[in-house]
Amino acid sequence: MSLSEIARETGLDRKTDRKYLVAPGPSIPPRRSPTGRSRARVIDEFAPLIGSMLRAEILMKAAVIHERLATEYGFSGNYQRVKLYVQEARPRIAGNLGITPKQLAGMHRRFEVIPGAQAQVDWGNEGKILAHMGVAKVYSFHMTLSYSRDPFCCFTTSQDLQTFFDRHRRAFAHFGGVPMTAVYDRTKTVVRRHVAPGEAVPLHPEAVGFAGHYDFDIDVLAVYRPTGKGRVDWQVLIVRDHVLSGRAFSSIEEKDAAFAAWVPHRRAQIYKTYREVIGERAARDHAALKSRPPTPYLVAERHLRPVGKDRLVAFGGNLYPVPARKVRPRQPVEIRATKSQVMLHSTAPDVSGETLLAIHPRAFGRGVRVVEERHWDGLPTGKGRRTTTGDVPSRPRLERPLGEETGSLQALLNRAAATRIEVGRRPLSVYDELTGTRPFSTRSENKETS
Repeated sequence: MSLSEIARETGLDRKTDRKYLVAPGPSIPPRRSPTGRSRARVIDEFAPLIGSMLRAEILMKAAVIHERLATEYGFSGNYQRVKLYVQEARPRIAGNLGITPKQLAGMHRRFEVIPGAQAQVDWGNEGKILAHMGVAKVYSFHMTLSYSRDPFCCFTTSQDLQTFFDRHRRAFAHFGGVPMTAVYDRTKTVVRRHVAPGEAVPLHPEAVGFAGHYDFDIDVLAVYRPTGKGRVDWQVLIVRDHVLSGRAFSSIEEKDAAFAAWVPHRRAQIYKTYREVIGERAARDHAALKSRPPTPYLVAERHLRPVGKDRLVAFGGNLYPVPARKVRPRQPVEIRATKSQVMLHSTAPDVSGETLLAIHPRAFGRGVRVVEERHWDGLPTGKGRRTTTGDVPSRPRLERPLGEETGSLQALLNRAAATRIEVGRRPLSVYDELTGTRPFSTRSENKETS
């Protein structure tokens, strides 16, 4: 008989039948009730409770159900029993509630927050909406307060690090404060690198510094969970429909002005879920926000670059000088670049505790060399070199006393005298006769001899 036939005959699970079939030696069969059926499971006594929990929240996790059964109702079974029962009961209860499997897969658990507790951040890609003005692509930055759905939006042509957090500062000024938490997806301006699900997410150092300066927490969504920031995702579509749709703009500033003019209309609307005016909820939301610090945090790109032999450092396709007396060739220096300037820092502080080497305005384009002559103090300039065409009379040479120089020494010191030395010339056969060796003869001499 097959395992399936045995399972139907015995009323047991196939894994149970396999366990007894492969067990060596005689085995004790499972206990049965006097009627021949398996004894009642412990989980069956709690089935009505599990059903009521699933009817209240169809997506409640089996781990939560097991925890509540154990702490509130004295359930002594293990988590696996609850998990298997929930897997069987959830589709059945969903069918009784009129929820199809497709709807069940697309559902998510709703969450609520208190005023000032959370803001959600996201980008929107508006495409070539300003292509007629020579702007290749436009992006929209969005921040939405989760409690009131009060929106902020501005437009930009870049999504780099400085632009991203500069728009945060504008959003905080728009709301009049800072929320306790900001929710992000795994964008590269917040997450340093991607990791596997369940692992700790390494944050970008500048994101950590910015959040610490403004005193809010960074909440990064889990992978494949876009519904975690659905409020700001929905806001992207609302702004696109109510602010941009059917309109022509000639600049980024016109778009920002259009959004600012639309905000009062949005705040005057009634939020249908709570039947409350958005502006009234926004007032409570703004009152609960944290105050902004007196000084802004300047976000900078940070890179390590070596110093060249010419005391220039390459960054962004351009060259920036550093003081020649403070660095050496190939020494690594740290570059902290903002939108407007480039700061060069040493990796180790000097005797006074300073690391700053130089500050330069950021060059635009590529191939630009920023030059400051004072940074090259101490390097050879080449100004001591002399040349002549031969027409300038040379200085008279001081004659030394006679006998102070010998002939050979004078030949070494005076090239002109060396050229006047006459060297005697004689054939090699003379040396052969003096030494008594066999004379050396070439092929031509042999021919003449023969």
